[in-house]
Amino acid sequence: MDSNGKGDCSQDVPTILSVEQVTEHQLRDRVTQVQNVYQAKFGVQPDFFVRVPGRVNLIGEHIDYCGYAVCPMALKQHILLAVGTSEDPVLNLVNVDGKYPDFNTAIETLKIDVSGPPQWHQYFMCGVMGVLENMIGLPEKLVGLNVVVSGDIPPSSGLSSSSALVCSAALCTAHAYKTKFSKRELAALSAKCERYIGTEGGGMDQAIAFLGNKGCAKLIEFNPLRDTSMKLPENAVFVISHSLAEMNKAATADFNCRVVECRLACQIIAKKSGLQWEKLTRLADLQKQLGFKLKEMAETVQRLLHEEPYSKTEICDILETTDDELEKFTLSENTKNIQQFKLYQRALHVYQEANRVHQFFEAGETGASLETLGALMNSSHASLKDLYECSHPGLDKLVSIGENLRYGARLTGAGWGGCSVALTSPENAKEFVETLKREFYADHPLSKGKDVDKLVFVTEPQEGAFILV
Repeated sequence: MDSNGKGDCSQDVPTILSVEQVTEHQLRDRVTQVQNVYQAKFGVQPDFFVRVPGRVNLIGEHIDYCGYAVCPMALKQHILLAVGTSEDPVLNLVNVDGKYPDFNTAIETLKIDVSGPPQWHQYFMCGVMGVLENMIGLPEKLVGLNVVVSGDIPPSSGLSSSSALVCSAALCTAHAYKTKFSKRELAALSAKCERYIGTEGGGMDQAIAFLGNKGCAKLIEFNPLRDTSMKLPENAVFVISHSLAEMNKAATADFNCRVVECRLACQIIAKKSGLQWEKLTRLADLQKQLGFKLKEMAETVQRLLHEEPYSKTEICDILETTDDELEKFTLSENTKNIQQFKLYQRALHVYQEANRVHQFFEAGETGASLETLGALMNSSHASLKDLYECSHPGLDKLVSIGENLRYGARLTGAGWGGCSVALTSPENAKEFVETLKREFYADHPLSKGKDVDKLVFVTEPQEGAFILV
């Protein structure tokens, strides 16, 4: 690290540890489990293991793909792989969880079919393809990969299980092919290749998966990718709670619609400001072009955009373009048939949320109170609910419970289900968790038969991805 806590790119390589160095009991048990499954399936011992964590975003939702900084931390929950190579150039995938069927395909002809809902193995294929397409000196004969996958990140929970799977695939492929990528390069290519599945994400999940450090959250900035360790108050305790509503952001158009609405807002403001709108797609780039502060950008949104939804026809009229050109410059495949877009609300959330991230980071750096951090989290959730419209009744209920026991709470991840994250204190943490169990999970029909301790739990920042040999 340099004096500012920012990563030194020259030393930015994935960590390689020996299995003997693993002291965490749960991780050692998981390693033994995937090792045994690998031995039973492939008849030999794996060559190495890969561990990639999930993440919780403390603040800064739906702004990374607009070019703005976010503040996540890596979780204890992770994807664990047992990996070996073979002369036969085939990708063989086995999941410890029997509900995910085995999969195999020729590595030389990897292709992802995005015509239907994404399958678990397709996320893995994204990571493999990302490395093979970015390697320098691809060998004439590709080696095969035999992989056993185990994960304890709840799927479709907003804790980045899918991105962790993509990242684990990229890391294991890079190591198997003995090619050198820095952690930042792996994060960037993982973010890019996850779009093969149809998700137009921004890179936060992949960045924290590789760059996380135990004991601290991270301010993740983009273009170029930078990470700065954030001081969290010693008495800050974070509690994650699952809403019991699952949401796969690649399975619907909701997520990509928000990306496109931000893109359209950017282009219309650019057009009305005399800029070349075709060359601008991100709200952060628009701010840079205009030279305004974030507060001034929010005022610009309120001045130049109207609150009523924009029709596609109105958008084309303002931009002086055609439907075909709009599809070419702005829309994604699964948003081409959407006829109305809310631009004012989405852009206003982005600029105000980006400002909240900086306030949150500065509050941590200056030793501000938990009340200050919590108030920013509360404001974030209100904006996500009212302006971005990506919350869910279950999430809204979770963030309303135990107000006297916590300082703030908000949804985390894409929304429309998944998890909330709340800030509390060591003295109140246990009572707060018990209150959530009693007031949310006890009578919830979807909680029956589930381990509630895996649905609501206290967490702290963990290390990013590493390899075990």
